[in-house]
Amino acid sequence: MITIERPTYDPVAVLPIRKELTDVGFKELLTPEEVDAALLEASTSQSTALVVLNSVCGCAAGNARPGVASALQNSRIPDRLYTVFAGMEKAAVARLREILAPLPPSSPAMALFKDGKLAAMVHRRDIESRTADQVAELLTDLFNQHCSAKGPSIPHELYAKLELAAFCGSTMPKFQGN
Repeated sequence: MITIERPTYDPVAVLPIRKELTDVGFKELLTPEEVDAALLEASTSQSTALVVLNSVCGCAAGNARPGVASALQNSRIPDRLYTVFAGMEKAAVARLREILAPLPPSSPAMALFKDGKLAAMVHRRDIESRTADQVAELLTDLFNQHCSAKGPSIPHELYAKLELAAFCGSTMPKFQGN
């Protein structure tokens, strides 16, 4: 018997939060197999991959997404951009957390892989005390240190049109389906 975990939040309500990352070039990883395939591809091609563990958790998540989007306007960015969503695709998140073990679970969080190995980890505790601009600065420093792909991830004109907003998890509707 296959057990499918229900999402925590209403899938329609989280669409704007997902869009904040997919609009700047992230590919969503929805299953454990997609997580494995993405990280295997990144490791075999000797490249960098940024995996953002997206979340609706208040201030940290509200500063994480705009910070990531801003950092991807840098001249050096990761080769690959992936995201998994805490509370939504629970099996994919669990697989990412297995890969990151023994590091403690954290959401939101950002993991930068280089040649298949974890090069840097940004935990929630590193995000919640920073503004979106400070998160962007932290990530830009990591990109300049570890990445060589040419940025930005999307043209500056498109970035300027993005609507990035802080969402508070306490107001996010819970999933009511079966």
